[in-house]
Amino acid sequence: MKLEVKNIKKSFGEIEILHGMTFEVESGKALGLLGRNGAGKTTTIRILMDIFRADSGEILLDGKKFEPRMHPVGYLPEERGLYPKKTVLEQMIYLGRLRGLDKKEAEANSMHWLKRLEVDQYAKRKLDTLSKGNQQKVQLASALVNNPEIVILDEPFSGLDPVNSRILKDVILELIGENRLVIFSSHQMSYVEEFCEEIAVINFGEVVLAGHLKEIKREFGKDRLILSSDNYSLTELSAICQERFQGLIEQNKVTKNFLILKLTAGKTRADLLSALLTTDVCVEHFGVYEPSLNDIFVAKVGDEETLGGAK
Repeated sequence: MKLEVKNIKKSFGEIEILHGMTFEVESGKALGLLGRNGAGKTTTIRILMDIFRADSGEILLDGKKFEPRMHPVGYLPEERGLYPKKTVLEQMIYLGRLRGLDKKEAEANSMHWLKRLEVDQYAKRKLDTLSKGNQQKVQLASALVNNPEIVILDEPFSGLDPVNSRILKDVILELIGENRLVIFSSHQMSYVEEFCEEIAVINFGEVVLAGHLKEIKREFGKDRLILSSDNYSLTELSAICQERFQGLIEQNKVTKNFLILKLTAGKTRADLLSALLTTDVCVEHFGVYEPSLNDIFVAKVGDEETLGGAK
């Protein structure tokens, strides 16, 4: 399957929130949908789910208009939407029936996913008696109860400790391996890097960067090198680079562990290394810079909020 979002626009009142959203994702792959708070991620997801209607644009599945009600879709919202005073199993069966399953199938699927997520022992418990992390796992089990072809996960790791995060990681990788189509929205960049081959970065209601993550990293790292020294601090090393290598590098940036140097057009790693050997700098690390997804995100949308966990 191939899901295509094409030039989606959406306004609330006189304010346009989405300004022509365009991206795509295929079965067996995960798309990381990234953006700061208020960027338009949740509005986009709600349009995908047909909760909101777009003002213009189209969403296609294998070249035909996408009708969410005609396909098994699993949606894990960021805000929990289950019934706190109902038992886990009865509401999962209810949700399964709403999605077209008969009672027997709904119960069997519910127990399968509860067991897979290691919360089957709470099946007869009321939801509000569970810990926050276990409630999150029940919410995910509910999203998967109809064995969806398309899975949309909005901040799925919220409230999970490292052990439960590992269980959820395994489940997501299984979904991808089973050729399901997965859309994954999160501020936790390490998870996005682990699961997603493709990314779409949203800023103020439009996609500012989209494509294959490895190719994007390669392009962002182009003509950039890392450097550190045994005998100079990074601040001292930065000053030496500015003074001695003006024709070789355009800029350098001090990070926690090394300098990031951008080569001048036409210059090579060998040119810089030869120049370094004429100084008394004892090179500790020297090599190609590979940006993290967090680096790329900040470069495209700014760093006004803390990334890596906070929403």
